[in-house]
Amino acid sequence: MIATPYLLFLGDAADPLAAKVAQGIRDWRPDYAIGQFRLPGCKADMRLPDMTIEQAVAAGVKTLVVGVANRGGVISKDWIAVLVQALEAGLDVASGLHNLLTDEPELVRAAEANGRSLHDVRVPSVDYPIANGERRQGKRCLAVGTDCSVGKMYTALAMEREMTARGQKATFRATGQTGILITGDGVPLDAVVADFMAGSVEWLTPDNDPDHWDLIEGQGSLFHASYSGVTLALIHGGQPDALVLCHEPTRTHMRGLPSYTLPSLEDLRDTALKMARIVNPGCVVTGISINTAALGEDEARRLLDDIEARMGLPTVDPYRHGAARLVEALV
Repeated sequence: MIATPYLLFLGDAADPLAAKVAQGIRDWRPDYAIGQFRLPGCKADMRLPDMTIEQAVAAGVKTLVVGVANRGGVISKDWIAVLVQALEAGLDVASGLHNLLTDEPELVRAAEANGRSLHDVRVPSVDYPIANGERRQGKRCLAVGTDCSVGKMYTALAMEREMTARGQKATFRATGQTGILITGDGVPLDAVVADFMAGSVEWLTPDNDPDHWDLIEGQGSLFHASYSGVTLALIHGGQPDALVLCHEPTRTHMRGLPSYTLPSLEDLRDTALKMARIVNPGCVVTGISINTAALGEDEARRLLDDIEARMGLPTVDPYRHGAARLVEALV
């Protein structure tokens, strides 16, 4: 188990979205997030107290969490000194990057010398099966997006919170490093060997009560040239009964791919449904989640109304306005 509370390490994040791991922890587990540590030039700010390592230890922090999710998931050499300092001060270090903490000799030596732990949450800990495509009892809802980092995890978490408050049976199923750090469990899907990705999602969403909903955290996008394979594994392994379409309306191109424009919500609906109905012919799109964080309230409301009128589906920002209508649409 990763000891809490956390100091969120933002490093030299190039923009706020690059620190989405820290953002997710701050928004969904605020009691875990005591402070933040930023290097010069960092463009992200969680609006938490900026702390030195010594201040964090004095405040009761137990673990420094690498809150950056950069392209390729690498540990920058510019970060090593801070991570070593944290270990020497008595903190554990946790990371969800592809570049493992345990692959860095300086960090391994510092952890061993100071009796501290290195937590790599993006390392699969289970021998996952190959998917068999057999139907399972229970219900499943998957968030799918027009792009990466558009609010798929927030949508599933908001729906789980709303359903739990209503006394309904629901479980958020984490499939990425941020979700795992928030909930303490899940599958680091993009680190699973390709042949076993869909099987790992079947394992994550097993047979359940007929009225139980798994809210599956989406990853990537079917339209993203870099990460579409992870999305398809989620669709085929999850066998969703319902899809929620997720979109960020201010994007001018796909995240990390300047020459690729985003698909329309209509394109996402039609493509995702076609893929989902291969494994679950009864799958339907039940709602639309729009990330309006970059918009003012009036502009956000107008956009949501326009999309709802165009698409004929409940359209909300579940983090800003609540997920009630998305939950009601599942019925």
